[in-house]
Amino acid sequence: MSGVAETKATEPTPAATAAEAAPEAAPAAPVAPEEKKEKKEEEEVEEPQNALTRKFTEEEWKAVKELRAQLPSIFAKAYPDRSPAPEAITLWGVPLSTVPDAKASVILAKFARARNLSATDAVEMLVATLKWRDELKIDEIMGETFDPEVFGKLGKVFGKDKEGHPVTYNLYGAVTDMKAVFGDVQKFIRWRVQFMEESIKLLDFETVDQMVQIHDYEGVSMMSRDASQKAAAKEATSIFQNHYPEFLVRPSSLYPLRFPLSLSMARRYTRLTPFQYRKFFINVPTLLTWIYWLFKPLVSAATLAKMSVVGSGAKTIGAELSQVIPLSELPKRYGGEAVPKDF
Repeated sequence: MSGVAETKATEPTPAATAAEAAPEAAPAAPVAPEEKKEKKEEEEVEEPQNALTRKFTEEEWKAVKELRAQLPSIFAKAYPDRSPAPEAITLWGVPLSTVPDAKASVILAKFARARNLSATDAVEMLVATLKWRDELKIDEIMGETFDPEVFGKLGKVFGKDKEGHPVTYNLYGAVTDMKAVFGDVQKFIRWRVQFMEESIKLLDFETVDQMVQIHDYEGVSMMSRDASQKAAAKEATSIFQNHYPEFLVRPSSLYPLRFPLSLSMARRYTRLTPFQYRKFFINVPTLLTWIYWLFKPLVSAATLAKMSVVGSGAKTIGAELSQVIPLSELPKRYGGEAVPKDF
């Protein structure tokens, strides 16, 4: 009997069992932070997406979100005379505010990429761009009328490349009276800005946010460039580099270029990587010396890497441009099949 009693005495009671089991529940405590994290993620607003934003990298999204969060202070810095500062603005037809929007994300990504995804540098660039647009009075420029006999032949927009990007043409030799074009440098700048803004209207920022540029120098003599032409080129280059970020189709990273290049080397790279270039210089009167002289001190290496120098003649030009632009979209004068009415 005593043995049986001793055995019963050592069996755990229900209370003792519960007491012994209590410590085993302790590890469940760390679940709380995970639950908070999941709740926080559920509370975060899902980013609106389009075809362009779906291509963003994690680093690009991070920069975009940081830039978006600073928009209130950006607007305050850009418009110090406005009280209160605007909560939202419209840039290139796209509303910008702290409210997530796919098109707005595409615009912000342009500034972030232009500054190597540095949010701090992108903020400075966006502030400077908004200030510049306000001071230049872009809206007034868009309503300005320029002499079609002087400026109407200088810039054309026609066709699209094989990826759907609009193609713009700058025809520097179309007007023989250079003084009429460059005599008033600021007037030329206003026309050039208007032409750029009109070209941007062709971008939907959903599937396309960049363009191809073709600079035709047929009939242009670099030896006759005067001070006004040089000043206009310098100012225009500065404007497009600092206030129109990432509007040229970005080159492939598979074949990075190293500058300076000889003409033969540039053509060699053009043949090897036809889709690497989206800014073409055609009918160039000399080798690359004047291009280096004109652009190298003013343009970043990344921008220079987007340039391609092509020779003269419809056959030569067509052989190069047709790798990027369908023949049906390329004017005959450049070796294509299209016959634009106003070319």
